[in-house]
Formats: sequence, structure tokens, C-alpha cells
Amino acid sequence: MSAGEIDESLYSRQLYVLGKEAMLKMQHSNVLIIGLKGLGAEIAKNVALAGVKSLSLYDPQPITIQDLSTQFFFDESDVGKQRATVSREKLAGLNSYVPINVVDSLVNEKSLLDFQVVVATETISLQERVNLNNLCHAAGIGFISTETRGLFGNVFVDLGDEFTVLDPTGEEPRSGIVSDIEPDGTVTMLDENRHGLEDGNYVKFSEVEGLDKLNDGTLFKVEVLGPFAFKIGPVSQYGKYIKGGIFTEVKQPIKLSFKTLQQSFAEPEYLFSDFAKMERAPQLHLAFQALQQFVSTHGGELPRPLNASDSAEVVKHAQQLAAHEPNVLGGAPVDEHVITELSYQARGDLPGVVAFFGGLVAQEVLKACSGKFTPLKQYMYFDALEALPEQKQFVRTEETTKPINSRYDNQIAVFGLEFQRKIANLSVFLVGSGAIGCEMLKNWALLGLGTGSQGGIVVTDNDSIERSNLNRQFLFRPKDVGRNKSEVAAQVVSTMNPDLVGKIDAKIDKVSPETENIYNDHFWESLDFVTNALDNVDARTYVDRRCVFYRKPLLESGTLGTKGNTQVVVPLLTESYSSSRDPPEKSIPLCTLRSFPNKIDHTIAWAKSLFQGYFADAPENVNMYLTQPNFVEQTLKQSGDVKSILETISDSLNNKPIKFDDCIAWARLEFQKKFNHDIQQLLYNFPKDAKTSNGAPFWSGPKRAPTPLKFDINNPDHLHFIVAAASLRAFNYGLKVDSGLPNVEHYKQVLNRIDVPEFSPRSDVKIQINDDDPDPNSENRGDSDLSVLAGSLPDPSQMAGYKLEPVEFEKDDDTNHHIEFITACSNCRAENYFIEPVDRQKTKFIAGRIIPAIATTTGLVTGLVNIELYKIADAKTNVEKYKNGFSNLALPFFGFSEPIHSPKGEYNGKSYDRIWDRFDIYGDIKLSDLIKHFQENEALDITMLSYGVSLLYASFFPPKKLKERLNLTITELVKFITKSDVPPHVRTMILEICADDKEGEDVEVPYITIHL
Repeated sequence: MSAGEIDESLYSRQLYVLGKEAMLKMQHSNVLIIGLKGLGAEIAKNVALAGVKSLSLYDPQPITIQDLSTQFFFDESDVGKQRATVSREKLAGLNSYVPINVVDSLVNEKSLLDFQVVVATETISLQERVNLNNLCHAAGIGFISTETRGLFGNVFVDLGDEFTVLDPTGEEPRSGIVSDIEPDGTVTMLDENRHGLEDGNYVKFSEVEGLDKLNDGTLFKVEVLGPFAFKIGPVSQYGKYIKGGIFTEVKQPIKLSFKTLQQSFAEPEYLFSDFAKMERAPQLHLAFQALQQFVSTHGGELPRPLNASDSAEVVKHAQQLAAHEPNVLGGAPVDEHVITELSYQARGDLPGVVAFFGGLVAQEVLKACSGKFTPLKQYMYFDALEALPEQKQFVRTEETTKPINSRYDNQIAVFGLEFQRKIANLSVFLVGSGAIGCEMLKNWALLGLGTGSQGGIVVTDNDSIERSNLNRQFLFRPKDVGRNKSEVAAQVVSTMNPDLVGKIDAKIDKVSPETENIYNDHFWESLDFVTNALDNVDARTYVDRRCVFYRKPLLESGTLGTKGNTQVVVPLLTESYSSSRDPPEKSIPLCTLRSFPNKIDHTIAWAKSLFQGYFADAPENVNMYLTQPNFVEQTLKQSGDVKSILETISDSLNNKPIKFDDCIAWARLEFQKKFNHDIQQLLYNFPKDAKTSNGAPFWSGPKRAPTPLKFDINNPDHLHFIVAAASLRAFNYGLKVDSGLPNVEHYKQVLNRIDVPEFSPRSDVKIQINDDDPDPNSENRGDSDLSVLAGSLPDPSQMAGYKLEPVEFEKDDDTNHHIEFITACSNCRAENYFIEPVDRQKTKFIAGRIIPAIATTTGLVTGLVNIELYKIADAKTNVEKYKNGFSNLALPFFGFSEPIHSPKGEYNGKSYDRIWDRFDIYGDIKLSDLIKHFQENEALDITMLSYGVSLLYASFFPPKKLKERLNLTITELVKFITKSDVPPHVRTMILEICADDKEGEDVEVPYITIHL
């Protein structure tokens, strides 16, 4: 790529997170990473995927078998080789745009001046990090120090005396429509729409009538008065407010100052990773320093796992530090338990903790390179001690945690050998192998999950690999494009850890009701837990329902740009994923879409709808008309815009293009209709000086008076509309389309020959004004006109074999004109309504409903999921031990909470779990026996019983109907009612039940599961 260019096919989703300006800054940044154990590799991987100018590595140490606990670039054949050299070879394949170099020495201080950011991991001493940081601080180079020790970790960030943050949050600038501006500067929102601003934000105004001075681009500092009003200071000197106005937030750069590592020891500034553990940060601040003092006095050796004398020495160092720097603990005593655990786990290295810090630190690197998002100030300490296994079942002693010369030694050091065996013998199901799925499988391979004789991993994904996946789905390479994700991912992680060979089953079947013969009772019952790595809510909720039915733990997670969330679902303990749902996405009112857009989202939605109508629906309707004998009759019986369907069929068949020039002509006439005539008709119905029934101006508030467009081939949006529309229509008809850049001169010649009709207003056109109003055209079908229109259609029998080719929307192919059409179409409509247009990338993001994604967030989230995995493996029953998480790396912010308890119900004095409990009935029982069973065992009288949508039994049925059903078994009854057999793969049936308790009151009870 040349300077100023970004490969959108690779970086598309990352661009929506970082923006072009930040991406270009990153592409001019050189980064050095010191230490290539697991943490260094995680950071390097994420930074390389993000796309910096170059990435340099320093670590001359030889690879040990223990490094394989978290270093996914190494295998057993690499033991004894240099860490940095082997890492360079593997990193080079991740992103061809990022050169990977190896630095031989840190002695030459001048060579460090070539870097914008230096990251030091746990492979060098604290004193070396202090010296390196002092050098970087003086030279204005960003410096980050980080290390992980078992279930502990920390990061320190120093970006110099004066660091400019260009965009602290990365959120879209807020904007809104104003209903009033008072003389004191109080601004009120229209229709109680929330402004979303905070004190200290800056805004500018446009389209304000009466206070014209506000429209000159002046910035005003905001004082928030409430969710629907804010204050900008007195405005009476500018005149008197009449109407209108739009505010737009204008983000202002902020400057931050950082202390050096040495300066901050005595006066640390913390970002809290968990507000429930705020007291831990100062304790760990001393504990990590004490650990380094131990290392320096023992020839570089870390404390031994679970060694009492070593831990006592670390505690002593911490107490001395606390006495020397009393302000750090503020008078609180040293927490010997926490410091002892850090000593016990110092040689530990866990994939989940490493992934968490790898994502976090890599994002801090990107912030240092680009100025995008708020850097971490300055320390963050983290621990997950609640993940330690229960001591009764998995005894941790010096003997059980000692190394056995295996790739799992650094995990055994934390959890003990028996817990490692437990992990190996788990059977797990991963649904999805995209961004989160790739990271999950990598962590599982390092962990040895499912590698035991009783264990195994099943992974499924019905998608294939695309080029845009390579930026964040790091198990895939360019050679894999087009192959099945699950199969490639399984092969790669089996190479990463040969213990997985034969233990991982890759499927390409979607998990859905249609595949319950594949993912059947036997399959679900064989699992220990399930992990979702999905990108849509419907699939998540289906898997959640299966997990609830089979009582399987579920690990759930998701990302959205820099935001990530994790949720753990534990049978009979927590609520399920489906227990709480986000509110549905707010849809755009139809009248706004049709006639009154006021922001670019409206015009993009309109343009996409036009694309669908022109190039997908119209050809499909034509094909159905030509192949279905009763298509017209069936269409005339429908509600909706039948006239439009018949008109498009008539136009498509009676005005077939013969050559590409005909398509150009069609596109030009459609431009005139949509952007000139339709706008003139709207203004004919509602002139610019129109009033509402109460005398107020019609064109006010969210209704913006439009202006018809005059076609100008020198306007890029006008030209692109013609080019894209003509090309897509030609595709529909199988006509040849010129590839490459359009021949503008040829287009001019064709367009000059077209006779464009003048506008003639129609008095019969009715326009819906408000979305709450009935559609004025819905009742006016004009059936006689429809019959005439239907009769004018060509005879299908005379067109046997004729077929149009509908377009299927594809956002990622830059040559197919899809996004080109929607961008041009949307921007032309925006021009009609004086809305700020947007570029192709922004249009693609909105029209393609693209979920912004970046590798850093994905890595961090999967790390948190894997920490919860330890708790699931330990079968913890205390809900306080589990943590649901939310993070936003842009701010940065971390929030953890314990899961919500599953709700309880009661009947006849018996308590039950509303989510997880059911009545289990074994065998194909008769209906009469089932009713009797509940009367005798539960004191419940069944009043209604249903299977799916079929009502099997109701107490109000007449005697004859009851008699013919009572002696049937449940499967016979289902067959009797549905006229079809229960499928042979179905081994359990769910029956919904209504019942009265022993007091004769209707009571809510669990459902019934019939185990066949």
C-alpha cells in the first residue's frame, strides 16, 4: 500500500472502530516488544493484526517446554531455539503489511529512538524496566510495562509529559433536533429525545432561525440540565429564537501527563479492574515489587510453587516496602494471604490471563500510536483468585504443583496436577469459530482442554473464510480463504498442540431446530459445558434454550468494537442468557423513510430499500409471473402495494433493455423521478410555506423542506448513481457491463440523447404525514385499474424460458456496484434534504449492518471467558465466585458483577427453580397415568397439556373426546392429533402444563419432560 491508503478488504471492520486517521497514524508507527513468552506473543499478535508500520522483537532466551503453556507460536520442536527468532517466523504470516524484525541487543540506546512505543514484559527485571522507561520518557517514546503471574497481572502505561488524545471515547458525535433556545441559553430537545451530552462537551449549531449567529460554527461548552435540556450560556445578544436548529457535538482533543515508573512507585495512580476489589490494587502494587526483590536476591529465580519459605520472604519484602512507602497502603496492613498467593503462583502462566492482558496492552499500544481513545492511567492490577479450585477436591501442595517437564507445567503450578487432568477430560462444545471462536480454540489448545482419554472438543461453524476475517481471526491465513472455518481452525490448533489430534471434531452444521437430528439428546448429554462464539442473538438464544433443557453450563460472550461482555450460565444457580434481553433496535418510522428524512441513517435505509426493489424484488416478481400460472390472481388477493408489483413487472417486460445504453437511459429517468419529480410532488402537496391544522409551520422540527435536484454529471454522486444503477440493471438482464472505470464521455453522449420529461403535478397523490396516521393509500386499491394493468402484461406462454437474474446484496465486493449504488443514492437524497453526505465506507457500515470488530477486544473477552471456565470445571456452587464482565477498552473501563440467581417458584409448599427445574417422566406413559401421577405425587390437577402448538388435553374437553385420548400414550396421542409420528431421533418431549394446586387455584409449575 502507498502512503495514505488502507486495504479495506483486510481492515474493513477495524476501520469502523479506529477510523482512517488513526489507522494512518498507526501505519507510521514502529513498535518494540521485549519478551516473547506467552504475554509478549499475545501483544505482538494483536499489534501485528492491527497494522503498524513495523514490529520489532527482543528476547534472546531459549525456548523451554514450559513456554508452551501460553506461547502459541512455539511447538516442541522449537525447544532450545531463540524465542524472538521463532516468533518472527510465525508472526510474519499474520499480516503481510507489517515487517517483523528481531533486535539483537538493548545496549544501543540510540536505536530505541526509532520506535514510537516500547513494551516490556516479565522477561526483564524491574530495574531494567525503570532504566528503559526513563530513557523513553525523556525521548517522548511511549512506554508500557506488563506482566502476568498465574491468576495475577499488571500493566503500567507512561506516554510522556504531554500526550494528546484526539478522540477520548470513539463514539459517534451526538446530534439532535432543537425545539427551543431560551435567552439564557437553555436548549431543549424536540419530542423529549435525549441529547446524551455530558458536562464539558462542546457543540455547534446549524439551521437555527432567529439566532443566525449560532450557525457560524462557533463552539459552545455544554452544561447539562437534564436528559432533554442543556445550557450554552446567554444568547439574547444574538437575537430572538424563532424555530429550528440542530446541535452537533464537536470532540475536543485533551492533553494528559504521565509519571515515570520510578516516580510512580510512591504515588501510584490506579485504574480499577474490579470495583469489588478496590483494596487489592495497593496491595498488589507492593506485592509485585516485593516479588521482583525476591527475584533479584535469588539470581533471577522466581519463588517455587506453594513453597512456604519462599512466600514468607516475599511477604517480608512487601512489609518492608509498606514501611518505606506508608502512603501506598494508607495505614492498612499488608494482606499476607494475597501476597502469599502471588508468590505461590509466580511461576504460573495461564492462557486466559495472558489473553486478557494481551488484548488490553495491545490496545494501549494502538492508543499510543494513534491518539485514538483514552490511555490507561497509569497502573492496573488484576487478580482472579476466586477461580482457584476447591481445596478439598483438588489439593494444592508443593508436591501437587511441582513441574513434571510438560507443556502444562505453568498451569500445574497454579492449579495442581489433578485439576489439569480434570481440564483434559472435559467434553466441550464450541458454537462458532470466527473471531471469538479462533481465540477460544487457541486458549483451549494451550490449556490442554479435552486432550484426555475422556475428553474432547466439538466445534461447528457453517461459514467459510473471507479475506476480511484475516484481520481478527488469527488462525486463518490468505491461503485458507474460501475454506470452512471450523475445519481450518481445528487443523491449526491440532498442530499447535498435538495432544488434540483425534480429540477435536469439526462440523459445518448450524445449531438450530433443523439439525436436532445431528445435535441430539445423546450429543448434548455427553457434554460438560458449552461455549458460544456467535454474532447474532437468535442463534445465541437457541443454544441457551438447549443448555437450559439439558442443564449444561454455558459460557457466553460478545464484542462490539472496543466493547466486550461475558456471561456465565450455571444450571440451578444463575439465570440463563435469555432471561434478560436488550431492548429491540428502534426502527425508522415509514413516513420518515418515505418523505421526511432528517439524518443520513434515514437516507441510507431508503437507498437500500430502493436497491432491493429495483434489482432483487422486481426481477424475482418477473420470474414468478413467468413461471407461476396463478401469480397475478394470488397477487391481486394480497394486501399491500399490489399496483407497484404489477407496474414493475410491466416495466421490466415491456421496456426490456437491448443494450447497455438502454440501461443508462433507464437510470437517468429513475434519477429524475426519485430526486426531482417525487420531491416536486411532495412540495406540491406541502409547499414550503404550508401550515399545520393549528397554524404552525408544516416544515419544522424533524420535517426538513427538500429541494429537487438538477442532474449534473460532474457531481460524483449523480454520476455514480447512473453508473451503478445502469450496471445493476444490465446484470439483471444478462447484458455485458464494461469493467473498470466508467467512460464518462460515453455516458455524456448517451445522456445527451435522452428526452427527460417535465414534471407534472398530480392531485390524487396522498402522503402520510405521521407514522401514527393510517396510510392514506392502503385503502385505495383501484381494483379496476389493477385489472387493466394485469391485463396489459405480456403473455407468459410467449416468453418460455425467459428469466431475469436478481441481485443478492453483497457488501464486501467492491466491483459489484452494490455499495456504489447505495452510497450515491443515499447521498443524492441527502442532498435533497440538506443532510451531510457520508463516504462509501460509512454507508457500507450502516447498510451492511457491519459489527465493528478489533482483535484486541476479542482477545481480552476470550481471556475472561477462560477464567470462568476454571470455575465451571471446578463445579463451583457459590454464585459469588462467578463473574459476568463488561469492558470498554476505549475509555478504558472494566466492570464485573456476580450473575443473577435464577428465580424460584412455589406450589403446594414445594420450591422449584423457574428456569432449570422440570418434571421428569421416564417412559412413554399413558395420558391417564400421567394425570394420576400428578394427582398422587404432586397434588396437582392437570387442566391443560400441550406439545408445541398441539393441545393434547384439556379438562373442559367433552367426555367423548377425553375418552378417546386418555388410554393413549403420549407418542400415540401426539400422532393422533398431529397425524404424524414423533421423529425417531427425538428421545425427549417437552409438554407444557397448566394445573390447579390442592386449594384448586391455578398455579405456575415447571414443564414436563417425557424421556422416551
